[in-house]
Amino acid sequence: MIDSVIFDMDGLLIDSEPFWREAERKVFAGVGIQMTDAMCESAMGLRISEVIEHWHRLYPWETPGFDAIEKDILNLVGRLIGERGALMDGVSEILLFFKERSVPMAVASASPMALIDLFLERFQLRSHFRVVHSAEYEPYGKPHPAVFLSTAQKMNVHPTRVLVFEDSFNGLIAAKAARMKAVAVPAPEHRHQSRWVIADRVLERLTDWNEKLWTEFRR
Repeated sequence: MIDSVIFDMDGLLIDSEPFWREAERKVFAGVGIQMTDAMCESAMGLRISEVIEHWHRLYPWETPGFDAIEKDILNLVGRLIGERGALMDGVSEILLFFKERSVPMAVASASPMALIDLFLERFQLRSHFRVVHSAEYEPYGKPHPAVFLSTAQKMNVHPTRVLVFEDSFNGLIAAKAARMKAVAVPAPEHRHQSRWVIADRVLERLTDWNEKLWTEFRR
C-alpha cells in the first residue's frame, strides 16, 4: 500500500536542466572542457560535487579548485532560476491531487539545499511538503538510494510504501534501489530509450497522472 510520495526537483518540478547545462558549459569551458549535451546528460541526477570530480578525473586541471567551480556553477544556476525559472507542466495539479487526498509529500533532490530553498520560495511551494531533503547531506548522491531512504525515515514511512517521481535515470535507479515504486517522467528527447523499462510507470508529463494510476499503485 503506497501512502507517501517523494518528488525529485530538477527537471521534474522545475525546468532547470537547461540552466544546469548552461552553467556547466560556461564554467567548465574556463578549465578547457567543452561540454556537450551528451556529457551533461550522463551526469544528470548526480550532486554537483560529484559532477566536478567526475570531469576532473577524465580531464584534469590544476586551478581553480573544486569549491570555486562548484560555487560558480551554483551561483549561475540560482540566478537563472530567479530570472527564467518556470514550473513544469502539471506541477500545481499533481500537488493538489495528493494534497486533497492527505498524502504526505516530500522533495528529495541532488541539488544543494540552498537551491531547493530558492526554488520552494520562488514558487511558494514549501507548505506542500512535509520533508525537504538534499543529497548534499548524504555520503553518496544518486544513483545511491541514500537520499530517498533518509527522506522516508524523516517522513516516518517504510520505503516500500513510498512512490517516487523522477525524471533522471540516475534518480530512477536510486528509487528502485531504495525498494520504492517509481514513476519516470523523462524529457521528450530521452523518452524513447529502452532503459526506462525499470520504472513502474513512464509518463510523458505530470499532467498524465490520474486517479486510475493512483488506485493501481495503492492496491
